[in-house]
Amino acid sequence: MNDDELISGVRDAFEILDPVPPDVLAAARASIAWRTPSATLAELSHDRAGRTAAGVRGGTGRTLTFTCPGSTVEIEVAEQGRHREITGRLVPAAAAVVEVRHRDLPPDGLTSRAGPAGLFRVLRVPQGPVSLVFRLEDGTSIVTSWIRL
Repeated sequence: MNDDELISGVRDAFEILDPVPPDVLAAARASIAWRTPSATLAELSHDRAGRTAAGVRGGTGRTLTFTCPGSTVEIEVAEQGRHREITGRLVPAAAAVVEVRHRDLPPDGLTSRAGPAGLFRVLRVPQGPVSLVFRLEDGTSIVTSWIRL
């Protein structure tokens, strides 16, 4: 028996005795589809949860700021039952396609547009870990770090 046959036998034993759960395989496949190697990473720099400005009506929300060289992404997250609503803006202002990455969504499953002023709104975002991808009109992309909503 050579090394390749031994490894094949071990692989077959694991597939029979301890198979990888389907949701783990789905998450692994989705993570490959989510890759944006040339994108600039905007990391979380500020997280203000549950504060409402004085004199403002409505419930509390969560305000987050992501920064990267040359750009800032500011978002506000509001609870809508089991889902979340994300509103925000790109600084400096730029038009872009906004994609939500989430384990329960297929790639390109939830998208919106940021207008020329950089303002955007995404409805019905599921709870859980989320990252946003901004595909700018000049061909560049910005990806936020993952956060839990």
